[in-house]
Amino acid sequence: MANNTQGGGRSFIDNLGKIYGIYTGGFAAFVIFLAILEQMGVSNRIIGYLFVFLTVGVYALIGILSRTAEMGEYYVAGRKVPAFYNGMATGSDWMSAASFIGMAGSLYLLGYDGLAFVLGWTGGYLLVSILLAPYLRKFGQYTVPDFLGARYGGNLARFCGVIVLVSASFTYVTAQIFGVGIIASRFLGISFEVAVFVGLAGILVCSMLGGMRAVTWTQVAQYIILIVAYLIPVVILSAKVTGVPIPQLMYGQALEKIEVLEKTIGVVKGHTAVFANAKGETSFIDAVNFFALILCLMVGTASLPHILMRYFTTPSVREARQSVAWSLFFIFLLYFTAPAYAAFAKLEVYQNVIGAQVASLPAWVHSWGDIGLVGACDAPNAATIYAMCKGVVGNGDGILQLSEFKIAADAIVLATPEIAGLPYVIAGLVAAGGLAAALSTADGLLLAIANALSHDIYYRMIDPHAPTKRRLIISRTLLVVVAILAAWVASTKPSTILAMVAWAFSIAASGLFPALVMGIWWKRTTNAGAVAGMVAGYGVCLYYLITTQFYGAPLWFGIKNISCGLFGIPAAFIVTYVVSMMTTAPSKEMQDFIDSIRIPRGEVKLARAEDAVGH
Repeated sequence: MANNTQGGGRSFIDNLGKIYGIYTGGFAAFVIFLAILEQMGVSNRIIGYLFVFLTVGVYALIGILSRTAEMGEYYVAGRKVPAFYNGMATGSDWMSAASFIGMAGSLYLLGYDGLAFVLGWTGGYLLVSILLAPYLRKFGQYTVPDFLGARYGGNLARFCGVIVLVSASFTYVTAQIFGVGIIASRFLGISFEVAVFVGLAGILVCSMLGGMRAVTWTQVAQYIILIVAYLIPVVILSAKVTGVPIPQLMYGQALEKIEVLEKTIGVVKGHTAVFANAKGETSFIDAVNFFALILCLMVGTASLPHILMRYFTTPSVREARQSVAWSLFFIFLLYFTAPAYAAFAKLEVYQNVIGAQVASLPAWVHSWGDIGLVGACDAPNAATIYAMCKGVVGNGDGILQLSEFKIAADAIVLATPEIAGLPYVIAGLVAAGGLAAALSTADGLLLAIANALSHDIYYRMIDPHAPTKRRLIISRTLLVVVAILAAWVASTKPSTILAMVAWAFSIAASGLFPALVMGIWWKRTTNAGAVAGMVAGYGVCLYYLITTQFYGAPLWFGIKNISCGLFGIPAAFIVTYVVSMMTTAPSKEMQDFIDSIRIPRGEVKLARAEDAVGH
């Protein structure tokens, strides 16, 4: 992989199927080996350590072998990544801790309302395919701020883009490191505050040494692990409950069993959802919140710089389109399985936990309770032992009731193998998958942040003559600094993984989407209009988020701040349009440049900054 010559690179590309086939077989043999060790009596702690450190070690090895000092390879992997593998890497980049760890947990707790995340995130790729990816690839540069700088003539638009990119990506990467901390603290037996920093090692080795080249090939490897880890437990549960190992088609039987059990344990039927009131009733504003979240997640998906960067790595515009299609397929495999995961997990909880003697609860309740993600609130000293039980008082009968059992959404996927009594090696496999999901997204996000600061701020704005070596040193230094800062913020547990991710989507959508879409599809968009729109959208979104989340400000029209982009997105579009109409139209050269981006074939002659202003 380290061979950067054209012949060596071509040989590697031609043998990708064989290379990753061997890798997959090796990983399967590794899991079987650990299963044998478990049967021989090796402790769960040792198995957990082996899963975490050996899988991270493989990613680090790929990062080292893929290291590069060439700027093109560092930023865009040399544009040699076939559509199939770029789709797999994008799927890995996309399916973060929020998707792997939080998606099924949200469906478990929220029911149908959890589908807002599935619909929003999946639908966003349609916007990427139709509105952005092919045209940004045709543009032919490295980063989203590169496009803003060229399209809108100079450094002000580029700088605004960097601010939005860093804000959204930092919020997003904090959520990923939060997920890494949960996994490391549970399976390595260390405190959460320490675990988030331990998890940084694997992230930094992959992204710091090889840039986009190393991250791309690492993410392909990570996708293989995460999808295998996600599917195996729920396939086993499906076979156990229904006799058919196809959970995506069979979880209806689990839902039927859940409905029967709910009648016996006293669940009050109704629309119990995140936007429902205390009686389980919904109203017009509940529906508005549901669709507002879908909109923000869709538009945010089409605005995330670390995802859009992936389409700069394909050999052609056509393969950029194909990459989006493959991305959707690989993402579909997990999202189509998430409802089944939630259903079978809930069935296991109802059958094996609710109604059990508190004194004889399985060990996993205590293990996850110790890190604050599970609470058995009728247990002695529950309020001090289980953080989830704070404010909940058990009835003291020694029998765990549904109202006395608390489990965080972030624990559902990771804890399900233990809840179902599966071999511990399956729990370790799921932990490895969650770690792969969090690491792959964190790599892409940190690289996007570092590249924006080193390439778009330092190289483009401060020192255009900086040598390659200095630019790479600055990028890698900034990457480490940002990673450490994100780990520190994650250690404070600012919110749940899904909430932090949703905030990042709204920030990106409000600050970048209007400028990107109007820059491609409306030639009349001006420099002043784009800058004013980015400032307005980003400002409104951030103001609403911060004041409602941290200062107790009232909600606007009842809209939850998880959908703060609902106010920022229209503000950005309106301001961009109004200011553009009030200022001088872009020059003919710039409008010709925009036309050339829309044509799939042929090369693009990059516009000059001065062409963005009419003269």
